[in-house]
Amino acid sequence: MVRGSLGKLAGRALSVAGRWQHQQLRRLNIHEYQGAELMGKYGINVPRGAAAGSVQEVKDVLKNVFPNEKEIVVKSQILAGGRGLGTFKSGLKGGVHIVKAEEAEGIASKMLGQILVTKQSGPEGKIVSKVYLCEKLSLTNEMYFAITLDRKTAGPLIIACSKGGTSIEDLAEKYPDMIIKVPIDVFKGITDEDAAKVVDGLALKAADRQSSIEQIKKLYELFCKCDCTLLEINPLAETADNKLVAADAKLNFDDNAAFRQKEIFALRDTTQEDPREVAAAKADLNYIGLDGEIGCMVNGAGLAMATMDIIKLHGGTPANFLDVGGSASEGQVVEAFKILTSDDRVKAILVNIFGGIMKCDVIASGIVNAAKQVDLKVPVVVRLEGTNVDQGKRILKESGMTLITAEDLDDAAEKAVKASVK
Repeated sequence: MVRGSLGKLAGRALSVAGRWQHQQLRRLNIHEYQGAELMGKYGINVPRGAAAGSVQEVKDVLKNVFPNEKEIVVKSQILAGGRGLGTFKSGLKGGVHIVKAEEAEGIASKMLGQILVTKQSGPEGKIVSKVYLCEKLSLTNEMYFAITLDRKTAGPLIIACSKGGTSIEDLAEKYPDMIIKVPIDVFKGITDEDAAKVVDGLALKAADRQSSIEQIKKLYELFCKCDCTLLEINPLAETADNKLVAADAKLNFDDNAAFRQKEIFALRDTTQEDPREVAAAKADLNYIGLDGEIGCMVNGAGLAMATMDIIKLHGGTPANFLDVGGSASEGQVVEAFKILTSDDRVKAILVNIFGGIMKCDVIASGIVNAAKQVDLKVPVVVRLEGTNVDQGKRILKESGMTLITAEDLDDAAEKAVKASVK
């Protein structure tokens, strides 16, 4: 079961330059088994299943949940799509297997604790800490269903296709006329007419139409009440007993709703995230890891983007997007340096600060203290301008640190690129 993304149809991308792009979304991503459990609470039809984090837990699930099942679906749980076509670094092919019940323990043991690489995980892959054991359903028809947020209509948008089981990008390319979009009035909520349009667009073969309309309404209810930014089911399927079932689940949640969705945000699995981004979030820094060689520390998202563009212009590649914001403390600057230096690919660091609310002397003190706590083995290029710039430059000069100073952004980027190749 391939998880699709809404890429070409909806979403918001943070495009930088060249081959390195990163999608910045305010979202919490949870595992499939967690999504299925949440949908079950809202009365949505999902396969019977349970997660296991060890071989003993797998044995317990097989004994207590599936005592009479002849076949079991064993799904590796990582926060990346394309698991079915993925490959473990151990050599095992596929992160989803349908096996005889007596073989489930063996295949699960080969998945747990191993690294699974998929098209969406990146070459480093992600570790499988849990497997999801599910009943094998007899699917007679596979479709695609998603709810996302749409800027054009300023509200939720339901996207559905009578074909499913593969990525939405492929579906959009092969069957563009089969994809329907139903915008929902955020003030009125979903109506029977809206849900009926979706059901008719799915072109159900056997499932009861009215029951299916109710399932669509329940999915919308979950989307709104849980502050989702994305609810994607691929496939949404009809079964041999004529039921409409969410055979897969991908849910994202708005980070701004963490204060009222505490139970959901407690599901966050930081082992699946970039450890640098996890550390940055704890320090209240805006950080996105990239794959270049020049670490950047900048204040302000716009200036950070401009800094990365000019680095690229001079032939270098940024290692990150890092905005320390306008009110960063000295301690946050120290944490920022720790994060930058934890990346082995970083060959030089560029600090570009335009002091407004963020004062240059605070940044300078943070740099000096960071140098005391972190073993700086790479060149540091510093460009300071704005509030308290003279105090900042004096702090750096009196520190005795070996720094490369720059007069303007272009000069700083050029020096950082040269320093990174020495």
